[in-house]
Amino acid sequence: MPFDYVEFEDARARDGLRMVVVMGVPSPWGEAAKGILHVKQIPWAAVKLDQANSAMADWTGQRSGPVAIYEQEAPRNGWAEILLLAERLAPSPALLPADPADRALAFGLAHEICGEMGLGWCRRNSGVHSGLNGSPGFPKPVARYLGDKYGYRPEEGELYSARTIDILDLLGRRLRTQLAEGSRYLIGTSLSAVDIYSATFMALFNPLPPEHCPMPEAMRPAFEHLDDATARALDPALLEHRDFIYAEHLELPLSI
Repeated sequence: MPFDYVEFEDARARDGLRMVVVMGVPSPWGEAAKGILHVKQIPWAAVKLDQANSAMADWTGQRSGPVAIYEQEAPRNGWAEILLLAERLAPSPALLPADPADRALAFGLAHEICGEMGLGWCRRNSGVHSGLNGSPGFPKPVARYLGDKYGYRPEEGELYSARTIDILDLLGRRLRTQLAEGSRYLIGTSLSAVDIYSATFMALFNPLPPEHCPMPEAMRPAFEHLDDATARALDPALLEHRDFIYAEHLELPLSI
């Protein structure tokens, strides 16, 4: 679903749903939120994150994105908060299963992808650790900035990589089980938020090609570099699933 970028002051003054998003790179948390709104056909106004804008930080409560603000309600920046808001605003199509056990599974898998010490968190901090220690990863200035902002702890450098591998293995095994049962989705037989999270977070391992995912070429190697253990853990089925979800449910090229 197309969306418009509006100036911060205009966004703050208008009604409806507005969302502050990171520009220039395929931030998976933001791309997932965009994807959820697209699937549900929820109209919204996009605001480019300006980390130096103190008035924006006062409005959103932080200097990161995505942050969704609906009407005069409190800002929502957590992946689960944004998902639940979207489910409320557009109950159909549902992106959370109705069955309580499947719903719990969906939240559990989503946390393993999006949450603290989850796939995205650990992959990002692993790139910080590598960049700060002379291995392929984020350029040092970027690594220092991201590390300070997102809770990088040098003593946990090896843990980030191990957790990344464990979660990739979890998702790969889950998808293989589903495929064996005749489903191309991670839960049940229809699209859920978990499919969107998995598809968008693959950008941290194998970004879509430039024609679909424009980003600074200096940043692309930091997203693409895989050590041998991570490369082995990245099941090709997860990338095939990514391509299927984008082809059938999301939009290309990315608007970043």
